[in-house]
Amino acid sequence: MNTRRFLAVMFAATLLYAAIALWGDARALRATLSAYAWWTFAAALALSLGNYALRFLKWDFYLARLGIRDVPRGESFCIYLAGFAMSVTPAKAGEVLKSALLASARGIPVARTAPIVVADRLTDLISLIAMVAVGGAVFPGGRIVAVLASALVAGLMTFVLVRPLGDWLLGRLEGIAATQRFVPRLREAYDALRLLATPGALLYPTVVSLVAWALEAFGLWLVLRGLGADVSVSVAMFVYATATLAGAVAMLPGGVGGAELTMISLLLALAPAGIGAPAARAATLLCRLATLWFAVLLGAAALAWFRRSYDRHRDVATT
Repeated sequence: MNTRRFLAVMFAATLLYAAIALWGDARALRATLSAYAWWTFAAALALSLGNYALRFLKWDFYLARLGIRDVPRGESFCIYLAGFAMSVTPAKAGEVLKSALLASARGIPVARTAPIVVADRLTDLISLIAMVAVGGAVFPGGRIVAVLASALVAGLMTFVLVRPLGDWLLGRLEGIAATQRFVPRLREAYDALRLLATPGALLYPTVVSLVAWALEAFGLWLVLRGLGADVSVSVAMFVYATATLAGAVAMLPGGVGGAELTMISLLLALAPAGIGAPAARAATLLCRLATLWFAVLLGAAALAWFRRSYDRHRDVATT
């Protein structure tokens, strides 16, 4: 993402958050935040750091699966964090920057490590849907959501692990006019994914993802508690995972807009009556600051550090 586009995203996000803050009673929102227990926001930031540390284990695991073992751990972690600078891209696709940085630092072709981004997104998707299933199973009316989400997780894993089924489904999509033009890219992503998504290589990263994203969902629960909202952990998990998925499905940079509006709507619909609109809006703003924008800030800092300490400006092939 170039600088102009990044600034455009930041400007749009600022407008969105200003609209959320002013929507309804702005005075009530200020009163809600004035009584907020700010230690819970600090705890949410710490939980986000835990999320990043756990997901780094996935990056390290995938590099090892591809036979890339000579990157020093500190340098690898810096490259991994720098990818967060591109979190404000649709579906976080810009995180392929990690592959470009690894190529610049170590001369490893981008095409060799780009499949990691595809596998990373898949395991994140499966874990978030699993969180929807777990969270949805415990509140009234949520069981049908839990069943559907569980079926989707099973279907995704089957699609990845059973190659004939994947080829058959892609072949069917080729025969549909509306999806025909997407099939070549889907096949490319599927082939890349198959390099890493053997049964053994799928289970461990998915479990790590599940624990990592659960930490951020727990961060939302803490933020809600800091606002005086008596919301269960399971509801917070359902709301966080569903909002994150909504932002990804909307294909908006960083999910900005889709995630926030979904989170506010679900909190008002599922949380106890005492939460109120000001608390729902405040919780959403605080949660997104502690997750998305904290990651972008860390990513920008890590990218600057990479340029200073590790960038060797290698002229390497990207295919």
